Amino acid sequence: MAAEAAPLLAREDGTAEGSGRGGATWAQTLGNVVVSIVGTGVLGLPYAFRTAGWLAGSLGVAAAGCATLYCMLLLVDCRNKLEEEETEEPRDVHYTYGDLGEKCFGTIGRCLTEILIFLSQAGGSVAYLIFIAQNLNSMLPQFMSPDGFIFAILLPMQIALSFVRSLSSLSPFSIFADVCNVLAMAIVIKEDVRLFDHPFADRSAFSGLWAVPFSFGVALFCFEGFSMTLPLESSMAERKKFRWVLSQAIVCIMFVYSCFGVCGYLAYGDATKDIITLNLPNNWSSSAVKVGLCIALAFTFPVMMHPIHEIFEARIRSSGCLQKLSHNAGGANWIALHLSRVAVVTVLAVVASYVPAFGSFISFIGSTVCALLAFVLPTAFHLSIVGSSLSLWRRLLDYGFLLFGLAFACYGTLACYTE
Repeated sequence: MAAEAAPLLAREDGTAEGSGRGGATWAQTLGNVVVSIVGTGVLGLPYAFRTAGWLAGSLGVAAAGCATLYCMLLLVDCRNKLEEEETEEPRDVHYTYGDLGEKCFGTIGRCLTEILIFLSQAGGSVAYLIFIAQNLNSMLPQFMSPDGFIFAILLPMQIALSFVRSLSSLSPFSIFADVCNVLAMAIVIKEDVRLFDHPFADRSAFSGLWAVPFSFGVALFCFEGFSMTLPLESSMAERKKFRWVLSQAIVCIMFVYSCFGVCGYLAYGDATKDIITLNLPNNWSSSAVKVGLCIALAFTFPVMMHPIHEIFEARIRSSGCLQKLSHNAGGANWIALHLSRVAVVTVLAVVASYVPAFGSFISFIGSTVCALLAFVLPTAFHLSIVGSSLSLWRRLLDYGFLLFGLAFACYGTLACYTE
């Protein structure tokens, strides 16, 4: 989830940042898709496999990947249909996720889409704080608690970084975070192979029906890059190849996720923690990866926060009360915008301190917000824009995904309240 930042929301001129027609090759787009999807959630997959069983977990990852791919392509179909119907002269303006919402359901559709994107980004940001704090605590348990790391170190640092408005200066840290993710996965697999001794002994393949939604929610959180679909497609020089590129990327990610989840669970069994790096020994290589992940994610956090700040600042700028106040005090507008950034970061830090477990949290976000963004909205947009030209079985398939997304979101909400 490290790369899904500014392109999610439209600029004032109706375009999305980074969404203009580009000259990206298929290989560059493939890399961008991987960077957009793979994030810290992958390090919670072994715990999901422990909860559901190695076979059920693998099937959950495959199902989440295939369903996400199908719904991503629905968004591309929607935009292609709208561009075909464009009657005026071609413009250098391309539909974003929010534009599709407004086109289908008016202002309410855009607001709902932006709210879900906001909640998705906020959930990812909270997961970053939890991940960093727990890994620092695992290396320095005598120093302070995870909550202490959040409020004493991370909160002041993120408040300072929230004033950095140039995302290009922070973008290298997103790539660094993904490199550290790969290194962490490699070390985990190395430890897994070393610990393998009758790997399937005492390891459950299927832990019960009610464990499957938990693992599916975690898997769906790990595929949470669907809001980047339209900007990535627009960035390609040969847009017709995007479906092939996206399919290749999703299949590869599904394979890596499944292998990593199985290996992590087989190695540590019932001792598998909700963040797999916490199972690693405290040697220099493991500590180096943990430190690298913490540094990279700390500097990537402002990138995750960018669309959240954009939403709040747009509302502040349109506030009539603030406009009147800015006439009387010239710096009122600047102060209000920066105070909003401080307030939002502080609220998310408080939320992170109250989250009981990383694994349960990402499963909750995946089974509620991500389910609505990945399944409900794309299918609703597709039925509204392309529905009249669809065959019966395609309409039934879309309705099936829509109803499943709604039911899964309701289940995730109820499961949270009953825990």
